[in-house]
Amino acid sequence: MSAVEIVMPRLSDAMEQGTIVRWLKGVGDEVAVGDELVEVETDKATVIYEAEIAGTLSAILVQEGEAQALGGPIATIGGEPVTAAAGGASAAPVVPQAAAAAPAPVATNGAGAPPRPPATPVARRRARELGVELGSLTGTGPRGRIRLADVEGAASAAPAAAPATAPATAAAADDGGRGSAERIPLTSIQRTIAQRMAETVATVPHYRLSADVDFGEVLRLRDRLRAAVGDAAPTVNDIVVALTGRALAEHPGINCSYAGDAVVRHGRVNVGIAVARPGALLVPVVHDADSRSLGEIARASAALIERVRTSSSTPADLAGGTFTVSNLGMYGIASFDSIVNAPEAAILSVGAAQPRALVDESGAVASRSYATLTLACDHRAIYGADAAAFLARLRTLLESPEVLVL
Repeated sequence: MSAVEIVMPRLSDAMEQGTIVRWLKGVGDEVAVGDELVEVETDKATVIYEAEIAGTLSAILVQEGEAQALGGPIATIGGEPVTAAAGGASAAPVVPQAAAAAPAPVATNGAGAPPRPPATPVARRRARELGVELGSLTGTGPRGRIRLADVEGAASAAPAAAPATAPATAAAADDGGRGSAERIPLTSIQRTIAQRMAETVATVPHYRLSADVDFGEVLRLRDRLRAAVGDAAPTVNDIVVALTGRALAEHPGINCSYAGDAVVRHGRVNVGIAVARPGALLVPVVHDADSRSLGEIARASAALIERVRTSSSTPADLAGGTFTVSNLGMYGIASFDSIVNAPEAAILSVGAAQPRALVDESGAVASRSYATLTLACDHRAIYGADAAAFLARLRTLLESPEVLVL
């Protein structure tokens, strides 16, 4: 069988290049159709690519930690097996991921090389920073994958050591009187986020509406569910997502996108939830949030968040959003503004529920837990009166969350 090139596949709609995180097969290994071949970091997530042809993996042309443009060769199947070094010499030019090269990874794909421990990309980066040997760890993630928490736990348990020499990509330098500086190259995901946020701010005319909402009933519902089912109980954010889905179904004009010469009202209510992980902010999507039970939403959200934080999200996890919820209440943030997650036309920011002193109709002072919700909208698609009506309805639902049983 003559050698067949394996090219960098398109793993997301906006993907222009991908970074090889980990080869799951080595040179000389037999590959069957559907075998997990390589783990690739795209602009949105880290994805496992499955082989589409069978044969012997004869060369690896792009090494772990290196990037390649969409459609560029990354490996060959068939022909005579060659070493990783020889394969690299014959490869097409690789798109550099940073101006300065990272420390060369330990060879793992050549004949006789030890297998590389399975780990998330963020765990690998943190292990390099902390000087933790991944081979000495037992992963707690799916299929024994090493996660960030495993690396940091091992580092905290290890005896103090002399600081490791900074890698070339984060070299210290005198920074014009500001002290030593660290240059940290952006990952593919970070570059994409930076580009899209800049484009959105420059091209989408935002306006924002805020409302204070009595969260007392939401908190009491959360506490009752937690007492009944423990840690598996829905969170405050799950309740917000569920009720937001209901409100969007009643106000379809908010569940839309601007399309130049038209406003597209979406047939499904798919609520994205902004999730932070070290070095990235991703928005996994709870599909059909208007028609799913609170329990279903809680389970779906927990699974999505776990995959984001272990760098194992799939493109399907991040696709199809029609509206986004961003919640910083757990950090004690009273209120904040968000940037619309284009092509969506609106995003909801949820602040912390905090006690406030209020005077009731009798003149008595009472304490209530209020949270500030801020709705940012694309004025090209949503007018202020429509946004205000949606926010008012959401406030009513949040102050009477028992509607979730109906």
